[in-house]
Amino acid sequence: MQTSCAGGPPRVVVAFDFGLRRIGVACGDTVSRTAAPLAAVSNGTDGPHWEAVAAVVRDWQPALIVIGLPYNVDGSESSMTARVRGFADEVERRYALQVVLVDERYSSREAEARLKSQRESGARKRRVVKADVDSAAAGIILERWFSEAYEG
Repeated sequence: MQTSCAGGPPRVVVAFDFGLRRIGVACGDTVSRTAAPLAAVSNGTDGPHWEAVAAVVRDWQPALIVIGLPYNVDGSESSMTARVRGFADEVERRYALQVVLVDERYSSREAEARLKSQRESGARKRRVVKADVDSAAAGIILERWFSEAYEG
């Protein structure tokens, strides 16, 4: 797995924000370098709902996958880091796609703040639920990758 990759023709990129209950999902492309949240995928004691992950890969046909890697505030690995690495390894194995890991620190907080702000301004009509936050966080993770890969 790599930490960045850029250049070449326009590509679709899918991002995942791994959580114990849900996996946030977002997609974007290397032309607009923006991310749009998709429906979150369930995750539980039996692991990710792999059929839903496969549907995302099949529907969007990404050139690569970006996955948020959790770290503690001080930059050390968190208790979730090994689980996320395992998920990333399995995604890479199942779909034969390049997987890039991106620091996801504070992405969920930023996503929640963005969604609440949209709700308060009237730009968002429905209330904010956790699955929305998870997929918005995946979008932030993808935007970070675009920034690192194309501007960094």
